Amino acid sequence: MKHINIIVTGKVQGVFFRASTKAVADQMGVKGLVKNEKDGSVYIEAEADETTLEVFVDWCKEGPDKAKVENVQVLDGELKNYRNFEVVKKNLLW
Repeated sequence: MKHINIIVTGKVQGVFFRASTKAVADQMGVKGLVKNEKDGSVYIEAEADETTLEVFVDWCKEGPDKAKVENVQVLDGELKNYRNFEVVKKNLLW
């Protein structure tokens, strides 16, 4: 198992990017989360085996039909052992 953080920039908000990412992650068995950022990017944390993550990142470079992905940045992260893949609706402020 491996953990990566993915930052997707371009026209990636308002195009069902998060919902599509969840559907693809669920199909592939990827665990983690996806959320919109204030700067217009989409932030993803993904955990799976290396081969699955490569295919997942390739999908992120395309995104759903209406998305226009300009850049995908992938950073290695620490394993968090997510149980599922969830869409984070808002940044909660405590």
